[in-house]
Amino acid sequence: MATRTLGLIMHGVTGRMGMNQHLIRSICAIRAEGGVTLANGEKVMPDPILIGRNAEKIEALARAHGIARWGTNLDAALANKADTVFFDAGTTQMRPMLLAQALRAGKHVYCEKPIATTLAEALEVAKLAQASGLKHGAVQDKLFLPGLRKLDMLRRAGFFGRMLSLRLEFGYWVFEGDLQPIQRPSWNYRAEDGGGIILDMMCHWRYVLDNLFGEVQSISCLGATHLPKRWDEAGKPYAATADDAAYAIAQLKGFGGEPVIAQLNMSWATRVRRDDLVTFHVDGTDGSAVAGLTDCHVQSRVTTPRPVWNPDVKQSMVFHGQWQLVPDSQVYDNGFKVQWEQFIRHVAEDAPWKFTLPEGAKGVQLVEAALQSWKERRWVDVPALPL
Repeated sequence: MATRTLGLIMHGVTGRMGMNQHLIRSICAIRAEGGVTLANGEKVMPDPILIGRNAEKIEALARAHGIARWGTNLDAALANKADTVFFDAGTTQMRPMLLAQALRAGKHVYCEKPIATTLAEALEVAKLAQASGLKHGAVQDKLFLPGLRKLDMLRRAGFFGRMLSLRLEFGYWVFEGDLQPIQRPSWNYRAEDGGGIILDMMCHWRYVLDNLFGEVQSISCLGATHLPKRWDEAGKPYAATADDAAYAIAQLKGFGGEPVIAQLNMSWATRVRRDDLVTFHVDGTDGSAVAGLTDCHVQSRVTTPRPVWNPDVKQSMVFHGQWQLVPDSQVYDNGFKVQWEQFIRHVAEDAPWKFTLPEGAKGVQLVEAALQSWKERRWVDVPALPL
C-alpha cells in the first residue's frame, strides 16, 4: 500500500510537554514505526515543521530528532497549503488566538489543554471550529493511561455494581527552588502567566469524570496557595500568586442515572505515601478498585474482609494484601501517541473522534465553576454548554 504524507505544523514544542510527549514520544515514534496505518492498509506519515520564537532552540531540536523543517515564521507556515494540520503546545493565553488563526487559514487543529484560560474564549474558538467544517481536537491523554483503561473495563463489565463514589488523590512536592532545583516551570505558580493547579488539572478531571464515572453536575471547591514564595529558574525569589492546591467535591450523574460523589484532592505541596502520583479509588455496591497510572487493584463484594475497630490493639490486618491485581491483558502504548494516531486517522479517513474542542471547552467550564465556588464559598452547578 502507498504511504502519503501529512504536513503538520507543530508550535510550542520546545517546552517540556510539547517536546517530550508530543514530538519525541508521539510524532517521532510514529515516524520511526513507518507512519499510521489506515483502515484500507494505507500509511500516513507525519511530516512536521517545528515553529517557535527561538531559532537556535528550534533548529537544535529539529536536528536532534531528524526533523528537516523548522522555522520562526508562523504566518508563513500557515500559508503553506501542503501543511494541513496545526498543533499547539505553547502558552494557554495565546492558544485561542493561535487556534482561531489556524482555523481561518483552513487548517485542522489539535492542541494541548486547557484550550483557553476563560470559558468565553474557549466557547468562541470551539464554535469557530464547529462552523469551519475542519477537524479539531484537544488532548485528553489521561483516558489512555493503562490504569484508567483497566478501570473503564471494570465499569463496562459491571464489576462495581452501582457505583457510589470516587476518591482522587493527585500531587507531589514541587521544590520551592531555594534548597533544591525546581522540577516544574516557575510560570505554573504565577496566575498572571496562566499558572494554577485548578486551571491545569480540572481540565483533566473533567474528561476523566465524564467519560469514566459520570457527567459532572455540580462542584464545591476550596483552593489554596500553600507556598507563597518560590524561586525561579535563575534562582531568584518571586511571589507565587497562583493556587498550588485544591480540594473539591463534585456531584456526578452516573451512567445508570444514579448519583456518584467524587472527591478531588490535588496538590503540589504534598509528600507522596500512596501507590502512585495519582490514584483513583472507586467504591461500588459489588466491588471496589484502586488505580494508578499503570496498575489497578480490585476487591469484590465476596472477598471483602471484616476489619474490627479496636483503638487499643495494633492493627493486624495488612490491608494492601487484600486486593487483587488486574493483569495486563494487552500492550499499552504511550497515551499521547495513541491519541495522536486517532486524530491522524480522523483527519485522513474521517475515523470516529470524540475529543473535540467543545469537549476541551467543558474542561475550562469546570475550571471556572471551581474558581467561582472557591471565591463565593458555595456549590456551583455545571450546566450543559451552549454548543
